[in-house]
Amino acid sequence: MPMTIVVTSNVESRYRGFLTSIMLEVAAGVYVSPRMSVAVRERTWKVLTEWWWALGNGSLTMVWPDKNLSGGVGMALLGEAPKDIIDADGVLLVRRIMQETATPIAGGPPSPSQEEAVQQTLDNEEQIL
Repeated sequence: MPMTIVVTSNVESRYRGFLTSIMLEVAAGVYVSPRMSVAVRERTWKVLTEWWWALGNGSLTMVWPDKNLSGGVGMALLGEAPKDIIDADGVLLVRRIMQETATPIAGGPPSPSQEEAVQQTLDNEEQIL
């Protein structure tokens, strides 16, 4: 199970609460998990993505080891210009992909069923409070 890192910037406190329940916060907005399984990582990213589409603030970056990708690193972004990792003569570089409008790499606008699920989650949280 590989090391997973999540970096948040300018996001609501719910992200911090959620991420600290499953990861260690080593610096402000930087979360690590040395033994996060692929299934947990994918579920975590799904939750973060749903919240980001519902709230639309800040940015999130998740990185993890992936032997099948260039440089052996997988990356998912929300709220930032898309980036990819390239190997330039043995040196790994992060390349920002310039577009007219930045869109998240992971996912797209939520489907109506995703919006309903997000709204139901928000409603449930309000009932708890």
